[in-house]
Amino acid sequence: MSAHVLVLGGTTEARELAAVLAARPGVRVTSSLAGRVSRPGALAGEVRIGGFGGAEGLAAWLSEHGVDAVVDATHPFASGITANAAHAATAAGRPLVVLRRPGWRPGPGDRWHPVGSLAEAAELLPGVGRRAFLTTGRLGLAAFAHLAGTHFVVRSVEPPGPPLPPDTEHVLARGPFTVTDELALLREHRIDVLVTKDSGGEATAAKLTAARRLGLPVVVVRRPPLPDGVTAVDDVAGALARLGFSAA
Repeated sequence: MSAHVLVLGGTTEARELAAVLAARPGVRVTSSLAGRVSRPGALAGEVRIGGFGGAEGLAAWLSEHGVDAVVDATHPFASGITANAAHAATAAGRPLVVLRRPGWRPGPGDRWHPVGSLAEAAELLPGVGRRAFLTTGRLGLAAFAHLAGTHFVVRSVEPPGPPLPPDTEHVLARGPFTVTDELALLREHRIDVLVTKDSGGEATAAKLTAARRLGLPVVVVRRPPLPDGVTAVDDVAGALARLGFSAA
């Protein structure tokens, strides 16, 4: 089968899918990254960095570069990219596959506080804890910048930029993290509340287990909905099936 597949991503699943596709005879794969991380990991196939100029720009790129199918394997909270991908694929007449790893689910002993946005998380937080482990990504810190009475420990791959909460401590690290690692961090910094997005996956799930073991509350930001008429597959095998490839 000869095909050119554009993979929008940077997630673990996007990398896995690119590697599988690049290994298939006759398949050309191009991975597109937003460029928010200065040193992304190695990717199989071709790589492009930066935006397309919205849905219209992406639609034009699909036509100009002979793309046969698009896979949106971006972060579950990259709702703007997903919306643009859906519009562009429709405009260009190309099939779209959305790959989203399953979200997390609370288990016995969890003390979750689901909220609909970072703004809601910031509004709720002062009533839940005063020493917060904030793992919502460095680009979302502005939502908490006005909270002067909370000590924040922020973990990110690269240093966050302003605006930041006035009492912020940085931890620079890249997952995956073990439960032992997370327990040590929570205890060392005397964390009394965890704030996270429902990113799903195993790479950063250990913090939830650690919070459960310590009996800590967790403020969980729910995922944004997919565009109307768009459904998602939850693993690489599902994406391959939607593209018309066998998993083997």
